[in-house]
Amino acid sequence: MSAAYAVSDCWTMTRRELAHWGRRPGQVVVGLVFPVMMLLMFGYLVGGGRGIEGDYVDFLVPGMLTLTMVFGLEGTMTAVTQDLNKGVIDRFRAMPMTDGAVLVGRAAADMLQSTVGLLVMVGVGYAIGWRAHGGAGAFVGALGLLLLLRFAMLWIGIFLALVAGRPELVQAVQILVWPAGFLSNAFATPEAMPGWLGAVVEWNPMSATATAVRDLFGSPGGEPGWVGAAVLWPVALFAVFFPLAVRRFGRLGR
Repeated sequence: MSAAYAVSDCWTMTRRELAHWGRRPGQVVVGLVFPVMMLLMFGYLVGGGRGIEGDYVDFLVPGMLTLTMVFGLEGTMTAVTQDLNKGVIDRFRAMPMTDGAVLVGRAAADMLQSTVGLLVMVGVGYAIGWRAHGGAGAFVGALGLLLLLRFAMLWIGIFLALVAGRPELVQAVQILVWPAGFLSNAFATPEAMPGWLGAVVEWNPMSATATAVRDLFGSPGGEPGWVGAAVLWPVALFAVFFPLAVRRFGRLGR
């Protein structure tokens, strides 16, 4: 019965987060439109493709899909800090509810929104001429790697939000998220960068996912053998930040 109660509590918290979509449709739309604007801007206005063999859009779309999964961390942090400051989480903790159901509900809703956003971005990519050439199995595998990265970023966002505690501190974290996202191979190859910078970019977990996804999609810039790194990096990040987030949540109010 305890397992049944835990599932019921988690589902209740998930439905709460999904209900917010109907109350704040503008926020949902902005979250979906912003990465599309980024893709179009870099594809048609900023994109240069220096050092890239093949069409730049084919190289750019997988990178933008990866970047979108990373930047979803900001939305997670904002939602958690808002609940903290409104006292919502304190009220939930005072209820006879399974420990962690609030976090699971947040994670489930964010993953669902990220899945929708990912599919929208794939559709826009097809609309501007990008194509996946790796077959159906490789296509599904690439989407799985992207969502795995988002899942790891999600728990990093939850932990940082619980540590920050206030929305204004989230902005300070966002200042660090953007350079970390751009310091990858989302928009350019490491070979086109100065040697030291290219080495840093290659060690970015996001670069591992982008390279593996490009290989599975059959896009320029992909290299065989990167799927393992694209799995290990998110799993390692999750193994670190999930227990930290749960522990921090358990200590709230103490």
